[in-house]
Amino acid sequence: MAYYKYEPHLHTKEASACAILTGAEQARLYKDLGYSGIIVTDHFFNGNTCIPKHLPWSHKIDLLCKGYENAKEEGDKIGLKVFFGWEANFSGTEFLIYGLDKEWLKAHPDMLSWTIEEQYERIHRAGGFIVHAHPFRDRPYIKEIRLFPDAVDAVEAINIGNRSEEVDKKAMAYAKKHKLPMTAGTDAHGFENQRSGISFTKDLGHINDFIDEIKAGNYELIR
Repeated sequence: MAYYKYEPHLHTKEASACAILTGAEQARLYKDLGYSGIIVTDHFFNGNTCIPKHLPWSHKIDLLCKGYENAKEEGDKIGLKVFFGWEANFSGTEFLIYGLDKEWLKAHPDMLSWTIEEQYERIHRAGGFIVHAHPFRDRPYIKEIRLFPDAVDAVEAINIGNRSEEVDKKAMAYAKKHKLPMTAGTDAHGFENQRSGISFTKDLGHINDFIDEIKAGNYELIR
């Protein structure tokens, strides 16, 4: 049986201050590694972004999407699927958002004022999907572990950036307790020497296919 590997947690230097590879470079790297696709999830403006705060909202959204657009342009050339998402940050508690696009973001210039619960309601109303990223990560920028099982659709149970299997085990136990689907990702910035992700038995044509397969449980985590 054929398996199709996808990376659902990836950053580019166009929009994420912590990344060292461009979207196009990430696309070529993952193609060489045998992945079928990637989801670009650059840091939003309430996270580790490199986008200037003073710019108009629409311009900032254009810049946020540039890494994805460059990755997709390269992916179309080399045969790699590239989908769009972003990573939202609420004082160290972070979420991966899938299923919405640039136009939706431009239409919601008030979203930085939303609470986590409001984010869930608004994202769901629009048909999006929310994953709690690395919920038990222990880093100086994370002042406290905060869990929101009723405001997410899934839990990132494996994150290479955690650098700790014990942290991942806590995330798995949390997901099982609340009967939430699990995802896995590298949290790729360009300097990793290990990879994670999700494998599917069919290739994906759209970000909604990714969401549907996660909801249906038709996947395996890559450790």
